Amino acid sequence: MSLKIAIIQFPGSNTERETLMACRRVGLNPIEFLWNKLAEKLSDFDGYVIVGGFAYEDRSRSGVIASLDPIMKQIKLEAEKGKPVLGICNGAQILVESGLVPGLDNHRLGMALTDNKRVKGDHVVGVGYYNTWANLQMTVPPERCAFTYHMKTGDWINIPLAHGEGRFIIPDELLFKLRENNQTVFRYCDDEGNIVDEFPTNPNGSMHNLAAVCNSGGNVMAMMPHPERTEKGDVIFSSMKKFIEKGNPITDHTLTFDRPHYEVANYKSNGDATEWVIDMIITDNEAASVQNALNQLGFDVEITRQTHWEIGTNGNRKSVLQQIDSSGELYNSNKEFIRNISQKEDSVSLLVRQKEDITGRSKYESLRERFEIDGITHLTHGTIWNVKIASGNLDTILGDILETHIFFNPLSYDCYKIQ
Repeated sequence: MSLKIAIIQFPGSNTERETLMACRRVGLNPIEFLWNKLAEKLSDFDGYVIVGGFAYEDRSRSGVIASLDPIMKQIKLEAEKGKPVLGICNGAQILVESGLVPGLDNHRLGMALTDNKRVKGDHVVGVGYYNTWANLQMTVPPERCAFTYHMKTGDWINIPLAHGEGRFIIPDELLFKLRENNQTVFRYCDDEGNIVDEFPTNPNGSMHNLAAVCNSGGNVMAMMPHPERTEKGDVIFSSMKKFIEKGNPITDHTLTFDRPHYEVANYKSNGDATEWVIDMIITDNEAASVQNALNQLGFDVEITRQTHWEIGTNGNRKSVLQQIDSSGELYNSNKEFIRNISQKEDSVSLLVRQKEDITGRSKYESLRERFEIDGITHLTHGTIWNVKIASGNLDTILGDILETHIFFNPLSYDCYKIQ
């Protein structure tokens, strides 16, 4: 009897065809499974692949809305049975946001996949979406993970990479445990097998050059590059087949990490800086998607979103700001405009900023070097999420919403409440 593999697709997934072909090449029986099918039907399958793409158009951030979808509850149940679950690219982001990887108790968030950081010689050479071919070195024992049975420790494969948010961020203490636990399955290396933590060998700035991480049992793996897009990646799927044929032999590893609970501090503006709040003229589909996801979770809220810039200047502030405005780097005047921060009744505004603001850094370098604007001392980027609560206690409901992590992942972002 052929082994049935559910190819999980969300709205915006786009690599199901390649994944179906890869599974068939190694003798698996892949079957497309849409996010809105009856989740209980997943128990009929032997394994699962969450494919790449742009689930829910990566709104808020990649993978987070899909991670809250009811189908993921069933995926967690099947993973607990020892069945293999592979998340590729967007699928990896979904596994990380759902807590299936790295596999802490109660699926607590333990890591983040955040914006690419392509830095060479201490200079930003690129941000955002990036595609190339990358070398992935397998750095764990072959039988440690369901997807490495047909490789040897130290082997590497050359496969395509295509993503905008593929940089693994992990607390140092947890990364140490993952390394000790042999959960750091694949790492980026050069053509000689050397692991060099600089672009282009490390194509996205990922900590420890991480390209793939598994859970403690070894049956769930989040992998950013795309093994399904080339026959060179078939060993991932043939290993999955062997793992199932051996009866899903998960390992007896455990993983504990007591991550401190994050605090949402009150925002204090820098009095020496200028704040620009950017609003949209057209409909904000990103805010609409976040609102819809929260409504489906039972929260009666309205959501709007704005972009926030903090601009430090010296010299003639008015002249510097006019030059920045004219450059068009910080907002698109065809569909956006600058407005004041406004507080509404029964609502709260949250300012979310990346801990390592690679977007702000890139724009700062562009304004100074490309547009030759002097007088900019610093530039900080953020997103304002405005939450209007229809009924109930604002603080209680807000606390429950924050537990969904839909606005920010505390491993890669800081959050402030605007008073």
